[in-house]
Amino acid sequence: MSASRSWDIFCTVVDNYGDIGVCWRLARQLVAAHGLQVRLWVDDLASFHKICPEIVPGLDTQRSRGVEVRWWREPFPAVRPADVVIEAFACNPPASYIAAMAAREPKPAWINLEYLSAENWVQGCHALPSPHPALPLVKYFFFPGFVPGTGGLLAERGLAQARDRFQHSAAEQAGYWEALHLPAPRAGELQVSLFCYPHDAVGALFQLWAAGAEPVRCLVPEGVAQDALAAFFGTADPAAGASLRKDQLEVRIFPFLEQDAYDRLLWACELNFVRGEDSFVRAQWAARTLVWQIYPQLESAHWPKLEAFLDLHCEGLPQAMAKATREFWRAWNKGDADEVEAAWPAFWEYRIELRMHAIAWARNLAQTGDLANNLAQFSENLLK
Repeated sequence: MSASRSWDIFCTVVDNYGDIGVCWRLARQLVAAHGLQVRLWVDDLASFHKICPEIVPGLDTQRSRGVEVRWWREPFPAVRPADVVIEAFACNPPASYIAAMAAREPKPAWINLEYLSAENWVQGCHALPSPHPALPLVKYFFFPGFVPGTGGLLAERGLAQARDRFQHSAAEQAGYWEALHLPAPRAGELQVSLFCYPHDAVGALFQLWAAGAEPVRCLVPEGVAQDALAAFFGTADPAAGASLRKDQLEVRIFPFLEQDAYDRLLWACELNFVRGEDSFVRAQWAARTLVWQIYPQLESAHWPKLEAFLDLHCEGLPQAMAKATREFWRAWNKGDADEVEAAWPAFWEYRIELRMHAIAWARNLAQTGDLANNLAQFSENLLK
C-alpha cells in the first residue's frame, strides 16, 4: 500500500454527530495506521467541534491529528481530486469536483461508504461497481457490516487491548472519573450512559430506576433528553456539571466528549444506551451491555434494519433471554413508556448473561476485519 496516496473524504452532517463521527474516526485511522494523506471535507464544522474541540468553526482550512480538514461550502474551490475519493453515506460530492475527477488521469478510486446494516442483502451488494451514466467514472459501494463478506467495522489498532487494560485497572478508571469531574462510583451503584433521540420512554426508565432496589447513576451528555429531564426532575435545562437526584436515581450531566473520552465512558459503564451509527459501533467494542436506538426513518423504514441486527445479535442466546432482549429494544425504539416499563425487569434479569454475551460479541466482531484496513486494501486494488 502506497503511503503517498491521497484521499478525499466528503461528509455532510445529517443527524448531528453520527456521520461526522464515523468519518472522523476513519480519517484519523487512515493517517495514523496507514500513513495516508487525508483531506476531510465537512459541511458542518460546529457539530464537528462538539466531538473534536480543537476544530474551529468558520475556518476554510485547518489540520487536526494529521488530517487536513476543509469546510465544504459553496463556491467549492478548484482542487485536484485525490487518488481515492470517499463519499460518506451517498452525500454526493460537488458537480465541479466530479467533473475534475473525470478529467483526472489516472482516474481516482471512487467509493460510496454506505450506512451500516445487518440485512442479508448487504453481502451481495458489497463492493459492486456502478458506472456513471455520463462520465468515464465508476463508483463502488462499500458496506460496513458484522459478518464476513462485508467491510467490517472501524476499530483502530490496539483498541481491544486498551479497553481490557482500562476495565481491569482501578487506577485508570479513577483517573477517568476525576478528569470528568465526577466522583468515583459508589459500591453497588449501576453506571449507565444515556445517548438517545427524544422520546416519551426516557421518563419511564427514570421512574423505574428511581424506584428500584439498587442505586443508579445515569450519565447524560449536555443537550440530550432535555424534555425528559425537565419533566421528571422539575427543572429547567440542566447545564454540564449538574447533578439531579430522586430516590435511587442520580443523573449527571456532562459536556459532549471527544471520541477517545467517550469510548472510555462506554468502557466504564455497565449499560450503554446509544443511538445512530458511531456510538452504536463503539458500544459494541466496549464489550458492555447495550441498547440501540436506531435513527428513525420515514414510513418506518428503519424497523427491518433493527430486526436484522436483533436476529444476528440474539442468535444462539437462550430463548427467554433473546425474547427479553428483543422486547426491550423494540419498546425503547417505539418510545412507548408503558412497554418500556413492562419490558425492563425481564431484560435486566439477565444482566450477568448479557455482560458475557457482550464480551463474546466483541470478540467475534474482530474476526470480520477492520473497516479502515479493508477499505484501504480495496482502494489500492482498484488503483493497480
